[in-house]
Amino acid sequence: MGNGDQLGITQLLIAWSDGEGAALEQLVPLVYDDLRRLAAGYMRRETPGHSLQPTALVHEAYVRLIDQNRVQWRNRAHFFGVAASMMRRILVDDARKRRAEKRGGGAERVTLVNDGVAAPERHDIDVLALHDSLERLAAFDRQQERIVELRYFGGLTIEETAEVVGVSAATIVREWTIAKAWLRAELSGARAD
Repeated sequence: MGNGDQLGITQLLIAWSDGEGAALEQLVPLVYDDLRRLAAGYMRRETPGHSLQPTALVHEAYVRLIDQNRVQWRNRAHFFGVAASMMRRILVDDARKRRAEKRGGGAERVTLVNDGVAAPERHDIDVLALHDSLERLAAFDRQQERIVELRYFGGLTIEETAEVVGVSAATIVREWTIAKAWLRAELSGARAD
């Protein structure tokens, strides 16, 4: 996506925040493909045969996003950060619902990918266990939890994450590395202090 596209998205988000309904109509076609890519990334981490499809995830997130009347959108990265939070909540709610329907049986699995660098190391993770671990991480380091959410669930780049969080890219790299190590230990059962 070019810089002009990002600027146009930012301008439309600000106009939408200011109550201009037409801005939302212009915004949707500009962000839909990115939201779909984000949802498809989430769904690749889910177990095969998952009942929720990427299009349904995008549509559910979209419905929740348009109900965000109190958000003062700052830019594209902020929008996708909020979209990441929405998709995380939708997936967690869906996993909880399916678990309840199974009366506690079978954990839903997702895959934690190590940044997509050559021969990524993959780990199957229960989406609810990941969510619970992120909640514990947030209890002592809210910024690291937010970075994981934006990078893992949101698919944001280091630079986009830095923009949303309001810190340098170097800080994001450092905090992302620490948070991933903590989560691996947490999710493997060897809880790090």
